[in-house]
Amino acid sequence: MIDDDDGAAVFLIEARELQGAIERNLLDLSAAPGDRALIDALFRDIHTLKGSGAMFGHVDLAHFLHGFETAFEALRAPGRTASDALINVALRACDQITALLDDAAAARAGNASILEALDVALGGAAPAADPPADTSPAMPAAAPAEEGWRISFSLGPTALGLGVNVPALLAELTDLAPDAVRITCEAAALPALDALDPACPPFAWTVEIAAALDRARIDEVFLFLRDDLVLDVTPLSGPDAGSAPDRVPETPPQTVSAAPPGASADAPAEPVPGTATRQRERSTMRVATERLDEIMDRVGELVIAESRLHDLSMALQSPALMAVAEDIRRLTSGMRETTMSIRMLPIGNLFSRFRRLVHDLSDQLAKPIDFVTTGGETELDKTVIELLNDPLVHILRNAADHGIEDGTARTAVGKPRQGTITLSATHAGAEVHIRIRDDGRGLDAGKLRAKAIERGLLPANSQATGPELFRLIFEPGFSTAPAVTELSGRGVGMDVVRSVVQGLRGQIDVDSEPGHGTTVTLRLPLTLAITDGLLVEVGGERYSIPVAAVEECVELPPDLALGAGRSNFLNVRGDLVPFLRLAEVFETPGPRPDFQKVVIVAGSHGRIGLVVDRIVANAQTVIKQLSCIHAGLKAFSGATILGDGTVALILDVGHLIALGTAIEDRARKRKGAA
Repeated sequence: MIDDDDGAAVFLIEARELQGAIERNLLDLSAAPGDRALIDALFRDIHTLKGSGAMFGHVDLAHFLHGFETAFEALRAPGRTASDALINVALRACDQITALLDDAAAARAGNASILEALDVALGGAAPAADPPADTSPAMPAAAPAEEGWRISFSLGPTALGLGVNVPALLAELTDLAPDAVRITCEAAALPALDALDPACPPFAWTVEIAAALDRARIDEVFLFLRDDLVLDVTPLSGPDAGSAPDRVPETPPQTVSAAPPGASADAPAEPVPGTATRQRERSTMRVATERLDEIMDRVGELVIAESRLHDLSMALQSPALMAVAEDIRRLTSGMRETTMSIRMLPIGNLFSRFRRLVHDLSDQLAKPIDFVTTGGETELDKTVIELLNDPLVHILRNAADHGIEDGTARTAVGKPRQGTITLSATHAGAEVHIRIRDDGRGLDAGKLRAKAIERGLLPANSQATGPELFRLIFEPGFSTAPAVTELSGRGVGMDVVRSVVQGLRGQIDVDSEPGHGTTVTLRLPLTLAITDGLLVEVGGERYSIPVAAVEECVELPPDLALGAGRSNFLNVRGDLVPFLRLAEVFETPGPRPDFQKVVIVAGSHGRIGLVVDRIVANAQTVIKQLSCIHAGLKAFSGATILGDGTVALILDVGHLIALGTAIEDRARKRKGAA
């Protein structure tokens, strides 16, 4: 039996998608106020949501949307364009839709004031809060056959359980052409009373509309219901097509015939003429995130079990077992890739949310700001996308408040009056790079340095510049804003940004040029679950290096493996590559092998060699979070369980590159001082 709440849950999900589409179209309309296609699209979305809301019992929402729809009906008149005032009120109406979906009882009090504001913005074309009495013009005596539709539908086995409201559906169809509709209800064979299934009544309805209508308007009525009905829509034809149908009676006429004597109650009913014989095939389905997480956990355990089987087959050297282990590895790898692809979503879904944020910030700060997004098709793990919302909000607020100058200041220095904030995403190996760039005033290095010295973050004689100085904006409570505003100034937001990015095992960089703007770059892993790793051994312990970061593996020349004071640079085909001896970094005691290996890894800040005792193998690694005790170990981004049950730490390549670069810089400074 289907839970009655399932239909309501599906409606809420799809209603929020429609609300998002309305908001996006409103923001597009603000840039093209006279675009008829956008106005028509808005009208259709509002109308669809109104009808579906009524069908699922959201009466307050339907009444509010009726007034909203009336406003945009007025806007469709020739010569009308959307003013900034109307767009702003319509965006408030979008917020009201969300509030009504969340809690109609608490939000309904706000309906009247918003509809009033819509009236004012339209210049007096008052939208009513409740549907008005029918004032539609009478239909002409004859309508051409090609201008009418016959709609036949019956309920699927899950329709009533999912909340399909047939009277509301018929009322919605009637509203399309109130004086041009005829409805009949039929039952081809009525089963015996004890065999009647109340969840799936044996009725079918035929609605004839003899009026000029786009097929799209009929499709909108059934937008949420196509998977729950047997539906057939055909143009009206035949001798009756040209005559106006009767007005819809209060109770639709019914043609019901009982099952003939001796007929089985379980016998299938004859199909109603004109109805489709099968439901529309489902091409997509919604799955709860919790179920995807559970599947991902199971796949992770499967990867660990596969690794154990592989190790066992190698130890026993059984050809049959090795063949089975190889098949299991291939199947596990395919399942992992499929499961990972299901969890990947285009980041454009997240980016589109921020158009409204920047629009509101532009109004609030009285700064004209153009918001540009690129790379929306870039895919990222769903969990990562969900956690990125708050950090990006903080960065965008800072860019609008502190980065972009007001129009007068910009024109005074030869810039366009309108500032630009660009949000972009690109793939970079196993990472996604998200950049937020503004073309504003840039960071003031002098102010940053003075504030840092004042707070004791830098010594009094510090001459810090560049990235070292810019990273200070992420310190808790650090702000150079002269005053605290509703938007920023307390020095809290950017600290939150750093915490979230580090929690995602990512990195954050800031680059700024005075007078030309600031760029904040987030470097994030594609996924937080499973990745390919290169197992290496150092001092008897095994570590995993993400394969996506590995460029190549070479042997450490014997002359570089000797004694103190040795060089920390490796000549790789003419390029000098700095390297780190992991045994020294991890303070691992014991002798080193005669022949050590160097794993060359690359990241956003350059490349470096990691000296290891030996390379073990490639392996799929299931990433486990470090405990709170080990969370402060910056050289590691997580841990994984190997096939033999031991734990290997996963190296944080970005941190090791930064560490190697810092050591290299200090060595150069000492050499310069000498």
